[in-house]
This record gives sequence, structure tokens and C-alpha cells, in this order.
Amino acid sequence: MIRAMIPLSSETPRRAAAGCLVLLLLPAAASTFAAEPDSRPSRPNILLITADDMSYDSLGVTGCPLPGITANLDRLASQGMRFANAHVTVAVCQPSRSVLMTGRYPHRNGSVGFEPIRQDVPTLQESLRRAGYINGILAKTTHLAPAAKFCWDVVVPAEELGQGRDPAAYYRHAREFFDRARAESRPFFLMANSQDPHRPFAGSEPRPGATRRAGRRGASRRTEAARSGPVGRTYRPEDVPVPGFLPDLPEIREELAHYYASVHRCDETVGQVLRALDESGLAGDTLVMFLSDNGMSFPFAKTNCYPFSTGTPWIVRWPGRVKPGVVDVEHFVSGIDFMPTILDAAGLPNVDGMDGRSFLPILQGNRQSGRDRVFTAFGRTSAGRDYPMRCVQDRAFAYIFNAWSDGTNAFQNESMGSSSFAAMRRAAEKDPALAARIDFYLHRTPEELYDLRTDPDARRNRIGDPTCRDELALRRGEMLRMMESTGDPLTQTYRAYLKRSGFPGAPR
Repeated sequence: MIRAMIPLSSETPRRAAAGCLVLLLLPAAASTFAAEPDSRPSRPNILLITADDMSYDSLGVTGCPLPGITANLDRLASQGMRFANAHVTVAVCQPSRSVLMTGRYPHRNGSVGFEPIRQDVPTLQESLRRAGYINGILAKTTHLAPAAKFCWDVVVPAEELGQGRDPAAYYRHAREFFDRARAESRPFFLMANSQDPHRPFAGSEPRPGATRRAGRRGASRRTEAARSGPVGRTYRPEDVPVPGFLPDLPEIREELAHYYASVHRCDETVGQVLRALDESGLAGDTLVMFLSDNGMSFPFAKTNCYPFSTGTPWIVRWPGRVKPGVVDVEHFVSGIDFMPTILDAAGLPNVDGMDGRSFLPILQGNRQSGRDRVFTAFGRTSAGRDYPMRCVQDRAFAYIFNAWSDGTNAFQNESMGSSSFAAMRRAAEKDPALAARIDFYLHRTPEELYDLRTDPDARRNRIGDPTCRDELALRRGEMLRMMESTGDPLTQTYRAYLKRSGFPGAPR
């Protein structure tokens, strides 16, 4: 149930690039428009604010114990609705964002990895442009492609925003965008993308050679990003929380201290964008949404299908429409639901071919059936390595199918070039349990099953546990039905695997 909370074609000039940007705008002073009713747009403004690689529990309101780390986001949550069971569909930036703007799973929109979506796939921005919206995007401008499908009217690259990490720059450009929308008397869609807390973290430098070994792109640019933007707050390694899926090692604490400094700077960026919205007088007519594109860039999180890979702090504020101070703990919502929800909120026609559905009824205080689980996926890293995974998760269990796991193929992602992973390897030389965990991370097993009620950090794989036989059969059936219904290219591979395993529901 719902419970109350306790307190262009191409990238031409940046301000003229044609694009369709989606941002749920945070409503501020509704009274401002009461004095000027004639200036109200006929449709709601939309402001979408995104974080880059921020885990669900990194906010104060979602459990981070560091005092005041996300004061602006905590305030936003108190002014609207927060989802306790929200997930992005794929835990890596470009595919995650492509899902948001198409309402389709990666294998159905074409952006399995860092590729553009297919030309025949409709986007949210195309629908908004037809409805008269002005579309804008701040930072992460190349992560929605091709540009012609995203109809941006205003494009501000990260280089003009302190490499996506300068809160003051976000304020200036957001205020300019809002003022233009008001002057033109047009509803707007703004996607304000903070590039915090993406690596390299605030005040840190990458380990020499780490970016090359991890196969990361744009290393020099991201190294420069670490030096861009103010570092408003720092944390002592001994004070930061260590997620339960990581070992508690000094080097990991040191990196986490920098990570949380980046989380705080992201919160400052959110505060400055909302300040610009308030000052523009448009907050009362703006639907604001905040979420992260995926979890933190540490082992077992980003570029995987674990609960902390896809779990996202999804907050919605819409003055007069969404009751403030509410936490929804009943419904699962997902990245594929973003586009249909925005179309519904804007009163625009639905688009054929979307896999998601609108959760506007939930925002209006109603229950919605069929939201007791979520399906997530992973396909390809930024380095072009394929690790196809699928997951079905509900409140009790998370079940993962690793199509790439064959006992020999080894996993490799961005976070493995970090000092944290290097420290794990060194510690594993004297710790057999940690050595086994690293080996599992590198090779996995074709199936993983976790009882989240007793094992929220997903450390004990229950595949093979006879007490979980019925739960496994249930999740296997759900996985197969989901693959079949969406035309998943892994369907035949999964059927063959189930047949070999003797699953009764597999074709014979």
C-alpha cells in the first residue's frame, strides 16, 4: 500500500539543436501562477533530473547515514512521492536513457549497448515536439542517439557545465531555458543530467593505467572532469557506509568517501536547477522527476542485474496533482514506464510498441495491478564486451540468467579498473572467502537466485538449494514468458538451457 512519509538532425549549435528532451520539472511556487493565469501553458511542463551512477540508498531519505548529504533531494521527496521499488531497465548509461525515452526494452529499441536506437522507434521527444513542447538537454548530450530522433531545441554540452559537475553552471543554463520557455509561452521538457557521481569522483584521480585496463573510453576527458566543478563537501573514509555487497577495506572506504562527495555535489546541482525553476515562476505548473540511470560504479553494482545495479531513487513532484510526503512501497515501476507516464500526464496519445505502461494512476493515489515485479536486462559494456543477462525480481527473490557464463568467459567492466577492485584482489590472497567471491564475480553461474528477505545484499546464491526449488521454478516460468512476449533474442538460448536442466516448462 501507499504510506505517508515521515519527515536535429545533427548536433548543430547547442541552442538550436533539434531535439526532444524529457525532464520532469520540479514544481515550486504554485502561487506565482495564480497571479498570472493567462501565462500558464495548456500542458504541464516536464523536468527530468538524472544522476549518473548513483545507488538507490545513497540519499539521506533512502537510508544514507551521512548527515545532510542530499538535503535538496530529501526536500524534493517530502514535496512529492518516492518509490521504494523503482528500477531502471538496464544498469548502464546510454541504454538506460534510451529505454526511458522509448518505453522499450533494449533489444526492442536497438540500443543494447552504446549504439543509437533504430530509426523506426518513436521517441518521447518526437511526441512532445508535435504537441508544441520546447525540448532541452543539459549534459550527457551524446547518450541519446541519433540526434535527429531526439528533437532538441536547446543542447548544452557537459563542457559548458563544468564537465557536468558545476552546480552554478546548471543554474545559469536552466534559468536561461526556463525563461525562454516562458517568453515563448510554450510548455517545456528539460532533461538536466548531472554527471555526478560518475567516476572519477570528486577530488580523486584515476589510478595510473586503470582506464586503459578497464577499456574505458574518453579517459583524458574524464580525468579532467575530476578537476572540474567545486567540491562542496568531503568525507572521512572511516565515516562512510560500506554497502553490504562490498568488503570493508581501507581502499574501498577511501573511494567511497570520494563517491559520497560526488553524491553531495549532485545534490547541489539538483538544488540549483530547482532554484532556477522556482525563480522562473514555472514551478507550480511543472512535473518534476528525479532518478539515477544506474547504481554506483563499484563491483557487483553498475553493468549488472543485481538489485543494487538497477535500483534507483525515483522521486516525483507535481504540485496539486501528487500528494506530498508519500512513499509508495507496494508498486514496482521501471524505466520502460517513463515515456508512457509522461505522455499520460501531458494528455498526449499513447504510442504503439511500448513495453511499459503509465503509472499516472499511482501518482494520483490509486492502486495499479500487475506491478509486483520488475524485469531488467544487461547487454554490452562501453568497451563493447557482451555479457547478456536477464533478471526478474520481486520483493522476495531476484532471479538472474547469465547467458554468457560458461565457466571460462570472464567478466570485465569499468569498476574493475578501480583501486577498490585492486584492493579486493590483494586482500583475496589471504582471504579464501573473498577469493571465491571475486572468482564468482568474474565467472558467475548460468543462474543466480537470491532470497532478498534474508539476504538483501545478494551474497548467497540459492541455485541448487532444495528448499528453493518451487521459487526457482516460478521465476524460470516468469522469465521464459517475458522473453517470449517481447521477442527477446535470448529466448532460444534460455529454452535450450532449461531443457538441459530438466525444467518441466521447457519445450521437449
